[in-house]
Amino acid sequence: MCSSDLEFLLEKDWIPERLRDRYRHIVEEICALSRPMFADPGIPMHRIHGDCHRGNLLWSDMGPFFLDFDDSVIGPAVQDLWLLGPGPRSESASERLVFDSIIEGYEQWKPFPRKSLALIEPLRALRFIHFNAWIARRWDDPAFPRAFPQFGTDRYWEESVQDLAGQLELIRRRPSTTEGESEWV
Repeated sequence: MCSSDLEFLLEKDWIPERLRDRYRHIVEEICALSRPMFADPGIPMHRIHGDCHRGNLLWSDMGPFFLDFDDSVIGPAVQDLWLLGPGPRSESASERLVFDSIIEGYEQWKPFPRKSLALIEPLRALRFIHFNAWIARRWDDPAFPRAFPQFGTDRYWEESVQDLAGQLELIRRRPSTTEGESEWV
């Protein structure tokens, strides 16, 4: 799930030495806590877009359409839905309405397993990890240093460790998918 991204970042010495152990520990714990959540048989896995954020959603007179399917994978539907929605549901009533509307639209196609909402914070954490490795793997492309000038700096990795530590706390506090519906419902 996330071990190949972690191994790549550590192997290629992207993470400053003073932050390596902390980054590794946090990522390993995120992976360990998340792995059983993704194994829940009550959460179906099927073909998903994989990178279904608002930047990959275009609107025309005929309505919305998606592009950039190169990250298409097998996964839970909530992977695509949380990327289209706003931040955590607790932020505002209007944001809750947006997310509820996204789920309602999905359910016109097929039932949405509500307990998969407990995967949102693990998915967000895994995306942070994958994003770091994605940039590092493409760093030789001249466009990447221009697009991500802070990447590789101590400050970047300090913030990355801090963000992942915050995600780890959210994952620890969230109910598992087997405990029923998440607080997102």
